[in-house]
Amino acid sequence: MATAPALIDRHGRTIRYLRVSVTDRCDLRCRYCMAEKMTFLPRSELLALEEIALIAERFIARGVTKIRLTGGEPLVRSDAIDLVRRLGRQVGNGLDELTMTTNATRLAGHAGTLADAGVRRINVSLDSRDPETFRYITRHGDVARALEGIAAARAAGIAVKINMVALKGLNDHEIAPMLEWAGASGMDLTLIETMPLGAIDEDRADRFVPLTQVFEDLSRRFTLTRDGHSSGGPARYWRVAETGARLGLISPLTGNFCESCNRVRLTTEGRLFTCLGHEDQVDLKAAIRGGGLAAVDAAIDDALAAKPARHDFSVERGATPAVRRHMSVTGG
Repeated sequence: MATAPALIDRHGRTIRYLRVSVTDRCDLRCRYCMAEKMTFLPRSELLALEEIALIAERFIARGVTKIRLTGGEPLVRSDAIDLVRRLGRQVGNGLDELTMTTNATRLAGHAGTLADAGVRRINVSLDSRDPETFRYITRHGDVARALEGIAAARAAGIAVKINMVALKGLNDHEIAPMLEWAGASGMDLTLIETMPLGAIDEDRADRFVPLTQVFEDLSRRFTLTRDGHSSGGPARYWRVAETGARLGLISPLTGNFCESCNRVRLTTEGRLFTCLGHEDQVDLKAAIRGGGLAAVDAAIDDALAAKPARHDFSVERGATPAVRRHMSVTGG
């Protein structure tokens, strides 16, 4: 079928970036992300791999140049690697980059395959390198497995960026050492403010650290120079003179970045969300099963026509989550 019009929302923003959650399941239970006892979607409700691939390829045909596979933890889905191989064939044929966000606990066994399939860069969620702190944040995780996965990815030639959610009283004292370690290892570090998505077992206000404060603290220890680098997402970057690596900041609460939003998100059960902080969505599973790619195109157009200007996040004490769904459902 003919290429459909470019993906432009009602605010004039061009969509170039699709994030795909291949599963809402995860082998960790990070306290800021999930409740300890989670109810995951029945497998029968998930998009089939073929459906994910067809939808993703349609986005590429309409101008998306970057796709990130996420979860949950994408590598817990047994056929995720098959999807990576298929979409990897689109790199250089409309797609500039295929990436993944992972907690790295299963990465050691898959790094070579990811590299062979065309993945050149990944984000690894790593909130602490201290074994006890890591275990507490994740409720049962083993940091050694994550570090082994990071080492395997780098050995396979994949560039690794570390993502660290800043958490008051848990890992805020580790931020500067993490920046030093990442830089010494040839990796950039991106810091992220905790986001009010889904009900958890704690009040997020107790752990919220504004990155404005973190940046001021780091500026007294490191020489930070604004860097124009863009990874295609919302992070703003600074060059760290002492290590040569970059520091990224994703600050949805203290530094709203919505005016330049270029992203939409496909959930594991086929719902397309145009904003992380709103419930507006269209059902692409129903569209592709009921009317094929023509129906998918029409649903995408409807979604972009309703894409909000910005999110409305708050982590004030006692505040309810901005949306009911957890980050693992939408895609981290």
